[in-house]
Amino acid sequence: MKPNSLRSMDVVLLFTVFVLVGLGLVMVYSASSALALERNGDSLFYLKRQIIATGLGFLGLILLSQVPYHWFGKMVYPVLFGSLAVMVLVCIPGIGHEVGGARRWLHVGGFSFQPSEFGKIGLTIYLAYSLSKKGDKVRDFSIGFVPHFIVLGLLLMPVLVQKDLGAAVLMTFLTITMLFVAGARILHLAGAGFAGVGMLALAIFLEPYRLERLKSFLNPWADPLNSGFQIIHSFMAFGSGGVLGAGFGEGKQKLFYLPEPHTDFILSVLGEEGGLVGVVAVLILYFVFFKRGIRVAKGTKESFGSLLAFGLTTLIGLQVIMNVWVVMGLIPTKGLALPFMSYGGSAMMMNLCAVGILLNIRSVGAEAK
Repeated sequence: MKPNSLRSMDVVLLFTVFVLVGLGLVMVYSASSALALERNGDSLFYLKRQIIATGLGFLGLILLSQVPYHWFGKMVYPVLFGSLAVMVLVCIPGIGHEVGGARRWLHVGGFSFQPSEFGKIGLTIYLAYSLSKKGDKVRDFSIGFVPHFIVLGLLLMPVLVQKDLGAAVLMTFLTITMLFVAGARILHLAGAGFAGVGMLALAIFLEPYRLERLKSFLNPWADPLNSGFQIIHSFMAFGSGGVLGAGFGEGKQKLFYLPEPHTDFILSVLGEEGGLVGVVAVLILYFVFFKRGIRVAKGTKESFGSLLAFGLTTLIGLQVIMNVWVVMGLIPTKGLALPFMSYGGSAMMMNLCAVGILLNIRSVGAEAK
């Protein structure tokens, strides 16, 4: 396979990602500088780490854009079970690193890595490969439905032990969506959906803090200084931003009002500093990304490549939708970052690697034509 040429590469997709990442770095600095100075004595602490992760992510993007995507079909089970192994590893006390009552990270060379991000990619590759091999048999319950949910269940067990309900919901939605696109029976998917809602309700009621999140979602003003504090200040950030925003660096909610403003709630900071115009511009960029990704999927005649492109695009798109809904109070708060923008090295690297695979699928398809 020859290296991809610029002409065969999706330049629009790549440029859109560049803009989102660049804007994300700007917003990470704006949202985290005061917090970093107070916690670490260095206002650039989080920005420096994000730049390193971004650099590694773009290196992965470049390398994977040159690796024929069919290689992932050959390596699907090592990737899948490798991701499962590191996800189980993080659950072991003394190995996994615990933050805020949740053990989700591994320490590597002074940096923390979140294995569930690797698991999302592993699940996507497995689903694309398995569904492409099954073809019309995906409509059969025992062949096309059960095996995929068994694998999903195996991956969800360490995720739930890590108390990462957001990742569990995301991976379940991804599985159902890919099965639907591959042609699975609606009746089977509806049954899985109802079962998933029941398990979600059980997971919420078994953990008091999740129940508090649900109550604060329904009425955040009932407990404005505790469970409703975060979402109320997110509302205030969007409201005070108005149409044009307060200007870069001029936001107030990031100054120890909005908890962890550089991670899950970075869009709220953008809403205050960039206003409605800034938020809409970012959402347009995500729409362009999603449209280009679906275009790659539709333009690839080979089943595995098409499903893989759709799965990777959907994986990122679902995270965007869920994060936007959280910060706007449309669903209860979850620990999901905004792709390409939120602080978080694991998510940044894995998302950029996913873009590299998308670029290769697009290039191979263009060469085939």
